[in-house]
Amino acid sequence: MKKKLFTVLLTVICFCMPAIGCKKNENKIRLCEVTHSIFYAPLYVAMTNGYFADEGLEIELTNGGGADTVMAAITSKTVDIGLMGPEATIYCHVGGQKDYPVIFGQLTKRDGSFLIGRTDEKETFDWASLNGKKIIAGRKGGVPAMTLEYVLREHGVEITTENFDTSVAFNLTAGTFEGDTSYDYCTLFEPTASEFEAAGKGYVVAAVGEAGGEIPYTAFSAKKSYIDENPERVEAFLRAVVKGYKFLRDNSPDVVAEALSPQFPGTPLDSIAASVTRYLEIDAWSTTPVMSKAAFERLQDVMESAGELASRADYDVAVYNEIAKKVTL
Repeated sequence: MKKKLFTVLLTVICFCMPAIGCKKNENKIRLCEVTHSIFYAPLYVAMTNGYFADEGLEIELTNGGGADTVMAAITSKTVDIGLMGPEATIYCHVGGQKDYPVIFGQLTKRDGSFLIGRTDEKETFDWASLNGKKIIAGRKGGVPAMTLEYVLREHGVEITTENFDTSVAFNLTAGTFEGDTSYDYCTLFEPTASEFEAAGKGYVVAAVGEAGGEIPYTAFSAKKSYIDENPERVEAFLRAVVKGYKFLRDNSPDVVAEALSPQFPGTPLDSIAASVTRYLEIDAWSTTPVMSKAAFERLQDVMESAGELASRADYDVAVYNEIAKKVTL
């Protein structure tokens, strides 16, 4: 009898073990970012300062290397949340995607790229002087390229396929500009821009975001079904990001650099601090995760100006602010 009971118990244990081993970590959020840049400092501060852990969350961060790749990961459900330009979500809505993604939190409010030239012309630079110059502009259909095009058109610069190159992959921009001297300019984010300049490979001559004005540049998106199924987890996520922004607001760039350094190993602290200072100077970060209708429509104006938008997305469907409103400053 005892032997029979032992056999039954052993069978039950062996049956349950796979289920226990495969149990999903309910506290983990699989987050995919479009690139790794100090432009997303509030997110990284929230990670290194333990704000996500305080909210009971574990972040699994991956790099998509482009908004299209990040959105593909969301669509395939290989990630839960994507950090990217809102244009990717707009394209999904215009395309009529089912189980559609929504924007639930804004992180940055203007372009975070800097125009890099081959000579130091900070004091004399004029956007109109880019007529006829060859520029690595970013991925076609992406917010970086569309914002740059918008700025150039505002300054009377003619856009042609010869001078406005959208064929270079985002993560290959710096290397291509360095190796191919046929290009006069490119755009880079921080800390790459500062490191590029410090190495004598080029010069920061202008901030695209400063010239382009406010635009909802980077935001968190997820499938509406994921948000509906995990509202408390999404709220805790945004609350941690807002804490990260508060830390940026309330501390010096040097202190912020210390907090960011684990996310940028090998990057000197003074370079990180310089990057933070540059973004503070152009007022890059959103003071609230709530995306306004005016900002959303302005982004679509920029997309239409670039000829990348066949029809407009409905703000009330594409943007979900209910959770963001709960965690505002």
